[in-house]
Amino acid sequence: MRPDEWHLTEDVDAFLARAGGFLCSRPALHTTQLTSVEKLRTHGRDGAGPTLFGRLESGGEVRAVFMCRPTTRRLYPSALSPAQADSLAAHLLDTGRPAGGVLADDATADAFAGAWRRRTGAVPVRDWGARLHRLGTLTPPTPVPAGRGRPVGEREHEHLVRWCREFAADVGEAVTVDAVSWAGTRFAEKHYTFWETPDGTPVSMAGSNPLVGGQVRIDPVYTPARLRGHGYAGAVTVEVSRAALAAGATDVVLFTDPANRTSNALYRRIGYLPLADFTGYGFHRPEGGPPAQHP
Repeated sequence: MRPDEWHLTEDVDAFLARAGGFLCSRPALHTTQLTSVEKLRTHGRDGAGPTLFGRLESGGEVRAVFMCRPTTRRLYPSALSPAQADSLAAHLLDTGRPAGGVLADDATADAFAGAWRRRTGAVPVRDWGARLHRLGTLTPPTPVPAGRGRPVGEREHEHLVRWCREFAADVGEAVTVDAVSWAGTRFAEKHYTFWETPDGTPVSMAGSNPLVGGQVRIDPVYTPARLRGHGYAGAVTVEVSRAALAAGATDVVLFTDPANRTSNALYRRIGYLPLADFTGYGFHRPEGGPPAQHP
């Protein structure tokens, strides 16, 4: 065996047996992989086909991992050095595993996109960016708006779906969630909380992914435009953050749009601190582009 070697599998349990400890060693930075792997483990494979998992081992230790979803062939790696990113690109090409894109911390995404372009001619096009925050000391806003937080009830599912659609439209996501598609979307399998006014009217919502690997990710947080500016988003985010801590989370995290100064300032006030910036690239092969270059 070479001292540094990538190992690929489509068996989520086999992957976790070797790489679970590595993922849990930095739960905040590995929130995407931890949450996605747990969903696959408990609910089965993606309908489009098996997810590919990989781990880089050196000296008997796992040094890096990735997962690749079948629908987009987008890679979600842990932090990689430029050399590791290049070795992953080479291994994927050697084994006939095309990559449709990458989403990772800025340095890793840039390194892999550059390696893939050098070896295939594919042009990376940036299509996503976000800032990961981790909760430090939870600090409820003052004053707290009148009302309370409460779990979303089963009879309020239509309301919840409508707000998730509005959230997706607000942040520029494809608006595909509805009552029929709900179970297959990223909005399913979350716990949701409404903030309601004293008369019982929901005015804001926050969702959270299940606790896994010591981390909980808050997503989404949404207040209809006509109700913003009253402190409802901060109040409901504090509510779900407090619940995550009570459930045993050591890391409570959330992503924000770095360009949205309002939301970034809000989360900073209630105790969330920037941890890392993340970037997503889609890979596009230009017509008449150069052929793939193999090592």
